[in-house]
Amino acid sequence: MDSYGEILKNKREEKNLDFSTISRDTAIAQNYLKALEEEDASAFSGEPYLVGFLKNYSEYLGADTNRIMQLYRAKVVQESPVPEGLIVHEKPKYVIPLILGIVAVLVTVGVIIGITLVKKSNENSENELALAKSSTSKRYELSEKPLQARFYKGDQIVLGTPSGDLILTVSNTQGKFGLETPAGVQYIELSEEVEIDVDGNSTPELIVYVSDVSNEVIERGAEARILVKNETAVAIGETKTSEIPNAEDLPQNQNRTVILEDTRAYPFTINASFRAGCVFRYRPDRKETTEDYFTNGDIVTMTASNGVRLWISNGNTVKLQVIANSHSYDLGVTKAGQVVVEDIRWIKDTDGKYKLVINELD
Repeated sequence: MDSYGEILKNKREEKNLDFSTISRDTAIAQNYLKALEEEDASAFSGEPYLVGFLKNYSEYLGADTNRIMQLYRAKVVQESPVPEGLIVHEKPKYVIPLILGIVAVLVTVGVIIGITLVKKSNENSENELALAKSSTSKRYELSEKPLQARFYKGDQIVLGTPSGDLILTVSNTQGKFGLETPAGVQYIELSEEVEIDVDGNSTPELIVYVSDVSNEVIERGAEARILVKNETAVAIGETKTSEIPNAEDLPQNQNRTVILEDTRAYPFTINASFRAGCVFRYRPDRKETTEDYFTNGDIVTMTASNGVRLWISNGNTVKLQVIANSHSYDLGVTKAGQVVVEDIRWIKDTDGKYKLVINELD
């Protein structure tokens, strides 16, 4: 039976590559690359790391990633102990449990391969659907809740006002996000948060933030968040100062980096841009935790009123950008292979000012 480790090693040697070069290109530590070729699962702190790095390494070498993952799953199944209930210790009837064990292994391998193929098919279907959406215009109704969606050229957004409905039409999704309004066409750049006056009365009615827009393919649309700027909407996204901890109440041994300071606290947005594969988990304002495996080109946007807890399997693969009060702040990346656990949150310092900080956690 083929070995996924041998395939990776042979591919690397065929391309005359060393671990140092590959580590620099993929942001995977050299000891992990060596462990993948030696099929040493004990070198990884969990299976999500191993699976993510294995896919990334295989794609980098140009190997058949589906085949690599099938071999890995088969190895996992083969090394798993046969359930005690299938083992019969009587002699000479050992043939029956042996056959049952082999059948169980074959069935399990078949199920795993089937799931892998179905998942791959679903991913392809989702990509095709994303492109197909651009040909069908949608109509969105704005309410007191923020509207987060991927918009395509021709989509319409309805803003209800006391004098009647205002119709906004998406006019551009290439390079920048364009909205055609009764007051004229408004353009918003990537990672920009802008207040928009849609009816020309010199009072902004909307806050628009663009988290993703392609410079080349207009059919990919643009990911944006639109918030109605009124008293109700502001109350929903309001930062509760009563929930902001005082600096002196926090552990003093934590590494703390100040991103910005102000006389008040307000909601902020974090953009996570991925340049290689890693497991990423986040939890805004102590709400539900979201976790997934992301690869090169993926973008995750999260908005919080008080704080966000982040967990990153490889800090070198993610670029973080904080957007607050219409200003953006780029955060540095860590060294390759470093696991990052941190809070990005508001605190109230002893000088009475509110500070948005990064608290590194153990």
